[in-house]
Amino acid sequence: MSDRPFRVLGVQQIAIGGLERERLRTLWIDLLGLTEHGQYRSEKENVDEIIAVAGHGPHAVEIDLMQPVDADKRPKVHDPALNHIGLWIDDLPAAVAWLESQGMRFAPGGIRKGAAGHDVTFIHPKGDEAHPKSGEGVLIELVQAPADLITLLAPK
Repeated sequence: MSDRPFRVLGVQQIAIGGLERERLRTLWIDLLGLTEHGQYRSEKENVDEIIAVAGHGPHAVEIDLMQPVDADKRPKVHDPALNHIGLWIDDLPAAVAWLESQGMRFAPGGIRKGAAGHDVTFIHPKGDEAHPKSGEGVLIELVQAPADLITLLAPK
């Protein structure tokens, strides 16, 4: 697979869901000591989240503490509780094009701005007949790394 036109540079985020975001805040911020970095709410994405951070600089990892706006609607950001992982990608459009050519299934929505302002897209957790490759049960967010992060994290 040496013709892969992109690199995974590191973990960008881990998204954790629950029915009560404040309980997640108590665990991750109050008890474990992560830093609150911001908040994000989207009716369309059915999410109301606290964005926390572990670490700092280029090695910081975003920990999204998510509750659904409406627990009866989709997407169900709280089910499963470990909702998705995000990976920094050095060339998101090239990654999507190449992975699609390999039969990867992506979730609806294409490349778009994510909660933290970076371009993102999601690999679907389950394949289908047309796109048999998938996240093997895990929703995976591919996140376009900014230029300074690419420089810092790219293998030398």
